[in-house]
Amino acid sequence: MKDPFSIRGIVFLAIFAILAFAGLQIGVFSIQGANGKAFTLFEFFGPMAGGFLGIGGAAVVFAAKLANALINGTSLSLIDVIKLTPMMFAAYYFWKNGARGVSDKLAIVVPILAMAAFWMHPVGQGFVYIKELGTSIPAGIYALYWTIPIIAKMLPDRLFLRSLGATFTAHAVGCILWLYFPIIPYTPEAFIALIPVTAIERTLFALGISASYIFFTNILNAVDNALELSKHINVEKKYVLQL
Repeated sequence: MKDPFSIRGIVFLAIFAILAFAGLQIGVFSIQGANGKAFTLFEFFGPMAGGFLGIGGAAVVFAAKLANALINGTSLSLIDVIKLTPMMFAAYYFWKNGARGVSDKLAIVVPILAMAAFWMHPVGQGFVYIKELGTSIPAGIYALYWTIPIIAKMLPDRLFLRSLGATFTAHAVGCILWLYFPIIPYTPEAFIALIPVTAIERTLFALGISASYIFFTNILNAVDNALELSKHINVEKKYVLQL
């Protein structure tokens, strides 16, 4: 978005702020091992801010979280910071992966570094015995999830793939932060157990990001049509619903 202070920009920020505050109050998935902490509804739409505000989307995500803490009279704990940082990377990925023709190495470097960091950590180097298989498997296979943002970046742009890449970018950054700042001590067994949970969780997040992006695209397109603001960019017309 070239001008976030245009009418369209103000409309987006207002709607996003309301939804962000509401979403941050609603827990969806409990964070394994963190009593009372959960992923919120905000994870279902936060990253798509990058699609409308570019790099500013990451700042908006941070501002939404900070405002929530101030309004609720709470401070940002280390857990909150660890939860917030991945969302900023996700917003960046969503922006860059949608902006075809824009040079972007970070979207590929981040998951590669995350995989390397996971495999270098003692937990990532561990093995877990699987009774049903009668053998041990490396915990390091969990990090292969982070090939998804790389693959999505290389494939033709599809909204769901963009969203999936964004949420797994957040996942990669978040996992490494949790691993190297062990507020919660994770084990190789925990990561192996999380493999099916992560697949369901991140697929749902990607669907939520996609749906929210379509919603905002149509809202902002309606604002454009009503107020003749077509000179402002960043509404992907292919996602405007034809009634």
